[in-house]
Amino acid sequence: MRGRRCVVRPWRSSDASAVAKHANNANVARNLRDRFPHPYTASDARHFIESVMDARPMTNFAITVDGEPVGAIGFSPGSDVERYAAEIGYWLAEPFWGRGIAVEALELVTAYAFDECNLLRLFALPFADNDRSTRVLEKAGYAREGLLRASAVKYGEPRDQALYARINPRWKGAM
Repeated sequence: MRGRRCVVRPWRSSDASAVAKHANNANVARNLRDRFPHPYTASDARHFIESVMDARPMTNFAITVDGEPVGAIGFSPGSDVERYAAEIGYWLAEPFWGRGIAVEALELVTAYAFDECNLLRLFALPFADNDRSTRVLEKAGYAREGLLRASAVKYGEPRDQALYARINPRWKGAM
């Protein structure tokens, strides 16, 4: 998926060293789930890439700038009555913040999830005080649906999460 600012593509084994370099940042980790470790090692990068490379349909992608992976974006489809919905998440290396890259990557993957995977709804749960991420979601057409008070604990502190979602206007219906 090619945009003007970035390319969103499948993961490659050779991406591990670049991912470890860019992911090993406390400012990135503080706004992500605990499964995103800090410090972030080459071993962590290899394990992550191996765990998502062969998934079908593909749901996790590298965000690349000038051919180098500088972030990640992916979605986790629901099950049962929520099988047409998925939670989407992303991270981007700090030197690339504020350039519109995350917005563009989110738009590209949202279109893919809606058009290729027939998802009805994508949602995200950023920490409510993560202004950068909530702006990314809003610029990509996601609407704030609510506030989940004290719904998460990060580094031992309760955190509120905002609920953002986007609905597929061209949903093809249950298949």
